[in-house]
Amino acid sequence: MAATRVVVDIPGERQYGVRIGEDILKDLGAKLAPVLEVQPPSRILVISDSNVAPLYLEACKQGLATLGCPVSDITVPAGEEAKCVEVIGEVWSAMAALGLARDSVVVALGGGVVGDLAGFAGATYMRGVRVVQVPTTLLSMVDSSVGGKTGINLDAGKNLVGTFLQPSYVCASTDVLATLDEREWACGCAEIAKSALIDSDDFFFWLVENAPLLAERQPDVVREAIARSVVFKAGVVAQDKTESRGVRECLNYGYTLGHAIETLAGYGTYSHGAAVAEGMRFAARLGQTLAGTPLELVEAQDALLDQLGLSVLDWKAPAEDILNAMKRDKKARQGAVRFVLPADVGAWELVSVDDDTILEHLRLYFGE
Repeated sequence: MAATRVVVDIPGERQYGVRIGEDILKDLGAKLAPVLEVQPPSRILVISDSNVAPLYLEACKQGLATLGCPVSDITVPAGEEAKCVEVIGEVWSAMAALGLARDSVVVALGGGVVGDLAGFAGATYMRGVRVVQVPTTLLSMVDSSVGGKTGINLDAGKNLVGTFLQPSYVCASTDVLATLDEREWACGCAEIAKSALIDSDDFFFWLVENAPLLAERQPDVVREAIARSVVFKAGVVAQDKTESRGVRECLNYGYTLGHAIETLAGYGTYSHGAAVAEGMRFAARLGQTLAGTPLELVEAQDALLDQLGLSVLDWKAPAEDILNAMKRDKKARQGAVRFVLPADVGAWELVSVDDDTILEHLRLYFGE
């Protein structure tokens, strides 16, 4: 079956392609050649992690070999903990030791952690070299590989240091998804569900109808879900590439509580998607009070998340601790916590919520 190609066209940036299909990693070099022909790379650096590298690093390097330049690689530890100051410092030092120049290309081979970390390394080394995203998880295919966000975590919170750099190309080879466990599969499904609810009736009800097949990893449905999510995100980013106009804020649906859960529970305790799904459940209920979210939508979203393997988390923390974690998040403004709330499918509001209201709803939600 021919690969699906989505073009991401952001004002002020060079447009780039997102190629989605099976067994396309081997063609990476051939597809990159015309993208890089204006300034052929003197060296390519593949950054991967200790889980992904043993599975796909050699295939990736073989695919890149047709470009005719040296291909080096760096492997970082797997897991969210790798997105830290210490690891990025080691990566920068390795890039310098390898002699990477401004015409070099960084290839991010891995999930969202590698994509964020390698993207940040590429965006900052020598004030910016080109980056190619080769996502290997469902979550990174539908979210972090597209849109140009890069970053690392601090102890105080997730993604507090970062910048924007649009990739030159994205290769989503769906055959690599066969190695994902159920936790990571459901993690990606959460991001698809978020995109569908924020996007439109068409996407949301398509997903409701096809949720069992997506959960079962039916290839045609998987490819369609990835393509729809990429089209949605590309459209949002095209309107607000640096999250400065408020439009891109919609992509944070579920993230306000989700990031607080990840911070308080400890990075990696729950998958990013599981935390975001919990945040979506909470935001929809908060929306009933503040944005007129219909009860039918709350129930439909709950049912969809359940079908996708994203059940309610067996987790709680004191409401005051959750609120404090929310206030430290980069999405807060002047100490005010802001939520993306769904008024309906395809309609959302960005609302600053006072502390007392948040505490009341947290206590109600978590049964304090």
